[in-house]
Amino acid sequence: MRLLETTDGRTYNLTKDFLRKDEVPAYAILSHTWDADQEVTFDDIVEDNKNRYSKLRASLRLRPRPGKKGYYKLQFCARQAKRDGLRYFWVDTCCIDKKNLAELQKAINSMFSWYRDAAKCYVFLSDVSIAGRKENSESPAWQLAFAKSRWFTRGWTLQELLAPAVVEFFSREGVYLGDRLKLKQQIHDITDIPSRALCGASLDEFGIDERLSWAVERQTTREEDEVYALLGIFGVSLPFIYDEGYDKALRRLLDEIAKTHV
Repeated sequence: MRLLETTDGRTYNLTKDFLRKDEVPAYAILSHTWDADQEVTFDDIVEDNKNRYSKLRASLRLRPRPGKKGYYKLQFCARQAKRDGLRYFWVDTCCIDKKNLAELQKAINSMFSWYRDAAKCYVFLSDVSIAGRKENSESPAWQLAFAKSRWFTRGWTLQELLAPAVVEFFSREGVYLGDRLKLKQQIHDITDIPSRALCGASLDEFGIDERLSWAVERQTTREEDEVYALLGIFGVSLPFIYDEGYDKALRRLLDEIAKTHV
């Protein structure tokens, strides 16, 4: 597991790959929706770290690449982690070398535990703004946008909502909106996930069919990921076979669940 390290809340560096769980320091973790071609990749970070030693850029360190909006989210994480007294944070777009298939397989199977073990999970809602208020209402305008956020429709964000002990929501301006407990009624109304689950109850307390129902309306870019995103929800692991199709992936998941829930 690689992390991004910040000491000043403004700049950051990629750490070594921590191979042992007991080596991993306390860290924050980002949950967000991807913006095609705008996310910062592992290769971007490696190149940025190399350029940090250039005399021409020594004072700038990790200067954002032109046009890459994803750097704003990294800067947000560095700043928020510093505020929370954390030196490290993890972002899925750039902390995994996705060209390394073995590393990618391990990362996806470990994803639930990585979110579970994070000191804090920051949910960055790029489609929710704090600007303005609804007419004839004292409620902040962001509440309507919150209910309609794309974040609640994505497959991978289900485990990112349920796995961490602390989940905090932020607007696209980086303004704190509330945590999972404070917003549990709104989240329940949006997702139909029981309040007990949102309050941290063990997922084993909920039936298999009920947990599957939480993902019914959620989507992923690749159809198999609709299944793979559920592995941590059921505490199982699977090898990933992209192009096998949704039905075969689901059948493999259900077979694995049957083996572990006897």
